Amino acid sequence: MAEFSQKQRKQRGDEGLGSVVDFLLANARLVLGVGGAAVLGIATLAVKRLIDRATSPRDEDDTKGDSWKELNLLRATSHQQPQPPPAALSQPIPLVSPSPSVPVEPTPAHSQTTPTPQPSSLAPLCLTLQEKLLAFERNRVTVPEAHVALVKQLAGDIALELQAYLRSKFPELPFGALVPGGPLYDGLQAGAAERVRLLAPLELEPGLWSLVPGMDTVAREPRCWAVRRTQLEFHPRGRSPWDRFLVGGYLSSRVLLELLRKALAASVNWPAIGTLLGCLIRPNVASEELLLDVQHECLEFTLAVLVVVPGASTDGRLLLAWPLEGLAANLWLQDLYPVEAACLRALDDQDAGARRRLLLLLCGVCRGHPALVRLGWSHLTQVVLNLGKEEVAWTEEALGDRFLQALEFLVGSLEQANLPCHFNPSVNLLDSFREEEIDDIGYVLYSGLQVPESLL
Repeated sequence: MAEFSQKQRKQRGDEGLGSVVDFLLANARLVLGVGGAAVLGIATLAVKRLIDRATSPRDEDDTKGDSWKELNLLRATSHQQPQPPPAALSQPIPLVSPSPSVPVEPTPAHSQTTPTPQPSSLAPLCLTLQEKLLAFERNRVTVPEAHVALVKQLAGDIALELQAYLRSKFPELPFGALVPGGPLYDGLQAGAAERVRLLAPLELEPGLWSLVPGMDTVAREPRCWAVRRTQLEFHPRGRSPWDRFLVGGYLSSRVLLELLRKALAASVNWPAIGTLLGCLIRPNVASEELLLDVQHECLEFTLAVLVVVPGASTDGRLLLAWPLEGLAANLWLQDLYPVEAACLRALDDQDAGARRRLLLLLCGVCRGHPALVRLGWSHLTQVVLNLGKEEVAWTEEALGDRFLQALEFLVGSLEQANLPCHFNPSVNLLDSFREEEIDDIGYVLYSGLQVPESLL
């Protein structure tokens, strides 16, 4: 009974405090306007939360994730104040004149030497968000051309060596030509040249294989496909060299990955190949992916060997052998990178390429922050593609606005724990994120919306 009375008193107190908040906000709109009322609302809500934490038991405290979600909803009701147009790259940054409060000593008439201005006589330059983004792009996003050329050369040489090994080790398995590619090759990688894709395609016999959508399997995975063996009554098992990887009548991506992982880790003479190519090559045995860590005296990068069923055998889809879990372990993941990159190029052909630049900025920000590194290239590409549906300006002068818009879109998606795929809305790209990860990312991005420069 005492506990019930205590809850009633707390509820009446909360209602009273809520009335005070409503009264303050109602009058603030009259005096301060909508923008000022939003700021006051955030401050008032913060005070209320401090009072709640001081008077509530420990297990009733709101989490960090709840606070940024609530503040984001309150922020959405405010309107942004008009800002001056950002400066373009071609416009010089004006120097600030000395402060009038600093006395300037007169120059003697007989002196022929021009006095050197003191550093303290100049006020610090105040850069706009647009100018800071452009500086961040120059210093942290752009990959040096010399590094790109060196990575391409090393990746191509390693591809030739690995292709020769596969043909000698598994002569009965018809692997296609290994082809390096990915964001680095398409100018879509930010910062250092960290990861390069190396596609190892399987050549499947026409007529012996068919695709089954992942949603039609027991795994119910919308991004996956099953590769089913067909024509068994006319072409029994053993007629295809890939039949050795069948599990329940389906081509298993996991069995194939296990075979290649053991071969790359134990059979390939990587020290000899690295000496020949002038670099150090080591297989990453800690990862379930097929990764090769390459170290050169000038740079380091990871070569990801991706076993794929190419589009010619899959109605244009590129299916990827990926270390999936549970019922989807033997399925093939649809690789969206080719269609994502093609869609970005098609959209950027209509303007100055601002979408690609926005994507690189977002990648540069996330790869440099420990809480945001979980957001990968595919997540951020989907953000840019979803923003591309809106009729807004995609020019260099609007890059700052699009950057803030992308942050707002991300915060809204994290708030709902749902980032829909541009090509398949039934796919949620945040499905694999834990609740703690979503809260941490959302908190950092919401804080970045208040002070965008803190993310750069």
